[in-house]
Amino acid sequence: MNPTKVLITGSAGFLGSHLCDKFVQEGYKVTGLDNLLTGRMGNLNQLDKNSALTFINKDVTIPIMLDQEIDMVLHFACPASPTDYLNHPIHTMKVDSLGTLYSLGLAKVKNARYVLASSSEVYGNPESHPQPETYWGNVNPIGPRSVYDEAKRFSEALTMAYHREHGLDTRILRIFNTYGPKMHKNDGRVMSNFIIQALKNLPITIYGDGKQTRAFSYIDDIFY
Repeated sequence: MNPTKVLITGSAGFLGSHLCDKFVQEGYKVTGLDNLLTGRMGNLNQLDKNSALTFINKDVTIPIMLDQEIDMVLHFACPASPTDYLNHPIHTMKVDSLGTLYSLGLAKVKNARYVLASSSEVYGNPESHPQPETYWGNVNPIGPRSVYDEAKRFSEALTMAYHREHGLDTRILRIFNTYGPKMHKNDGRVMSNFIIQALKNLPITIYGDGKQTRAFSYIDDIFY
């Protein structure tokens, strides 16, 4: 039996590189796609000489055409940290609009399962805690963070449109506050800031009044 063939967009990013590790370890043939805007080839060093991984340096906002068979498309490309998506607001929206459209189109052509990496940010500034999946969110469509929030909301809507109109086998993952190895130290998120400040013996930043709560997920609990 031939190994299952997987395409992972954003494969050199924090989450995408861990997915590459997982699927290669489990015997899959992996094609990784990343334009390295925020991803780093160093995240894939451990797979450098592994023939199970093929890396393509490519922008997902350009149509994707691959000759090989693909059984599953995992769309994990997108600047995800506040530092990154505020520095690249237009590209962030293009990745979750054009990038989602083109990766969905590829999944349709290949008759592959499609997995979208969404985010807790689809809830915006939620008025419900914790958020059930039935909660639709409280999003400011013109605020600075809307480039990420609304992009993820659009990508979910487009994924469901492909599911309803074309019968595509789709999955949507709303991933919350993940941390772990390969996380960029300057990505601006709470956990990385906390760890770097602690390691450097700096004062720990307290956000807000310090009474709020947040769910954090270690990378191994997400994918392994």
